[in-house]
Amino acid sequence: MSERALPPRPEPPADDHQPHMRLSKHQLLDALGRMRAAGTADVLRGELNALRAMLADSASPLFGVLLESDLAVCSAHVLHAELAQIEAAQTLERARYYIDRLARGLSEVRTAAINDINLNRWKEYDDILTDSLWQVDRRDSSGAHTAAYWGNFIPQIPNQMMRRYTRRGDWVVDAFAGSGTTLIEARRLGRHALGVDLQPGVADLARRLAAADGVGQTVAEVHSGDSASFDFGAMLRVHGREQVQLLVLHPPYFDIIRFSEDPRDLSNAASVEAFLAMLGRVVENVAPLLERGRYLVLVIGDKYARGEWIPLGFQAMNEVLQRGFSLKSIVVKNFEGTAGKRQQRELWKYRALAGGFFVFKHEYIFVLKKK
Repeated sequence: MSERALPPRPEPPADDHQPHMRLSKHQLLDALGRMRAAGTADVLRGELNALRAMLADSASPLFGVLLESDLAVCSAHVLHAELAQIEAAQTLERARYYIDRLARGLSEVRTAAINDINLNRWKEYDDILTDSLWQVDRRDSSGAHTAAYWGNFIPQIPNQMMRRYTRRGDWVVDAFAGSGTTLIEARRLGRHALGVDLQPGVADLARRLAAADGVGQTVAEVHSGDSASFDFGAMLRVHGREQVQLLVLHPPYFDIIRFSEDPRDLSNAASVEAFLAMLGRVVENVAPLLERGRYLVLVIGDKYARGEWIPLGFQAMNEVLQRGFSLKSIVVKNFEGTAGKRQQRELWKYRALAGGFFVFKHEYIFVLKKK
């Protein structure tokens, strides 16, 4: 083995008891600097093992954080994996490359223009979904979230969308606010959110729930009105805003659930064509609120009626595309926690076999960019 080669060593296990560590950035960067300055593989190995020993000792200087500016919150699993990659490098040159990359992740923040994700530490975002198929076992019921309102979507959807397409302090509008799922998540993530719902009682519920959960001085405001004609601009100007950074639309899935007797309610549309026309008017009313180059998220499912599958999701998507948007992505979300079908699983299987159809538990999340 040449002097520039690093001897192999098994990867250390992740620290399951401490998934995130609050470390002194200064002390950690110093330790990485000593590793980088090593002139031989053996010296580097010694410095690396010394760092591991400090990580295993809660009394070490690594855990002596006194100032917030010196704080580095690290995933224990990712940090150990990075150290293992340094150790497994075949040459000192390659090991230094990995050390430099780790140091940049601790000392430099590199984000995209539309979110707060630090791309220098991308490996630590295990909870942000990037695949187009989401298998969701159960809805998030933490905090003020409630499943009592029939037809609200799972909080995981606005959570993921806001983390991908907004920054802290950005503004979000939900044109079908329902029980306030989007607003609750916005406040928890440090975003401002404005919502509108046709039913005054539902708007009141959303207002109460959103006010009970949040951080900082974030705005969570809900109004009652028809999103096809509501003056969103006036609502924004009260807060000194002209435009927002994200639009969320989770309309009724036509007449699958009747939400009210109001003829303006999309769930009371006379036909699929009428439903799509009504949705189109909502899009036309809210689209001017959105900054150019930012995103509209449409959450909707399909419909099955009289032996025929109606591709309501894609038809609704086309209504948005026709109004100055391009398609960025389509996510298919499969939710196993639908109580009605879960409790009647055998009955639905029989119906599917007898009727020649397939039971669908999915819905679509269309991500569309304003041109």
